[in-house]
Amino acid sequence: MTAQVTSKYRDERITTLRVVGNVSLFGLMLILAILFVAPFFWTAASSLKSYGEIYRYPPTLFPAKPMWENYRLIFTQVPFLRFIYNTLMISVLTVIGATGSSALVGYSFSRFRWPGRDVFFIICLATMMLPVEVTLIPTYILFSKIKWIDTWRPLIVPAWFGGGAFNIFLFRQFFMTIPMDLDDAAMIDGAGPFRTFWEILLPLCKPAITTVMVIGFIGSWNNFLGPLVFLNTTEKYPISLGIQWFQGVAGNIGAFGQPTEQLMMAAAFVATLLPLIIFMSAQRFFVEGIVTTGFKGAA
Repeated sequence: MTAQVTSKYRDERITTLRVVGNVSLFGLMLILAILFVAPFFWTAASSLKSYGEIYRYPPTLFPAKPMWENYRLIFTQVPFLRFIYNTLMISVLTVIGATGSSALVGYSFSRFRWPGRDVFFIICLATMMLPVEVTLIPTYILFSKIKWIDTWRPLIVPAWFGGGAFNIFLFRQFFMTIPMDLDDAAMIDGAGPFRTFWEILLPLCKPAITTVMVIGFIGSWNNFLGPLVFLNTTEKYPISLGIQWFQGVAGNIGAFGQPTEQLMMAAAFVATLLPLIIFMSAQRFFVEGIVTTGFKGAA
C-alpha cells in the first residue's frame, strides 16, 4: 500500500513538473516572439502615422487616423517600383545561379571520388571564414578591369560559379543522405551522371533546394554593400540602396514638402514585406532542409 502511494505521488509530481516546464517554455517562447515581432509591428504602425504622431510622447501604438497617403507618396514621388523591379531581377537571377551551380558542385563532392576531393572541400569550407571586406578591393579591381562597374553583373554572375560555400556544404550533406543504390540502379538502366543528377537525385532534394533559394533570395534582397560599391546610377539601385538614397536625398532636399520620417517607415515596411511572405510560405521546407541535412546518413 505504501509503495502504491509513493508511486502515485511520484507520478503526480512528474506530471506537475512537466506541466510547469511546458508552461514556462511557452511563456518564454511568447516573450521572444513578441520581442522579434515588435520592431516589425512598430514599423507598420509608424508607416501610417503623421509626422507629429511619430514623435508624440508618450508614444502611441496605433495611428489616430491611418495615413495611407504615405504609401502613395513613396510610389509616386520616388522611383520605388523601379527599385523593387531591380531587386527582383537581381535576386531571382542570383538565386537561380546559386542554386543550380551549388547543387552541381555538392553533387560532385558527395557522389564521385577524384584526386584532392577532400582537400578542395576543406578549402571551400575555409572560405566561409573570410569576411566579405577581405576580398572586396581585389574584386572591385577585377570588375573594374573588365568594365562591369555600374552594372548588375558583379551582383549576379559570381553566384553562377559555385553558389557559395554554405550552399555547397548544404547540398553535399543532403546528397550524402540519399542511398548510392539509386545511382547504381540508374547506371544499370543506362543513365549517365548528369541524367542521374537531374532526373533522380535533384527531385529528392526539395528541402535543400528550398533552403538555398530562401536564404539566397533574402540575402540578395537585403544586400547593401555590393550595390553600394558597384552601382553608381540611381535607376539601377536595388531597394536596399534605394531606401538609403531616399533617406539621404529626398529628406534633405524636402522633395515632399514635409518631413519624411513616416515615409521612411512606409518604405522600410514595403521592403520587408516580400521576403517575409516568401519565408513564411516556404518555412516548412526551409526548416526540414536545415534539420535533416547531415543526419539521415549517420543513421
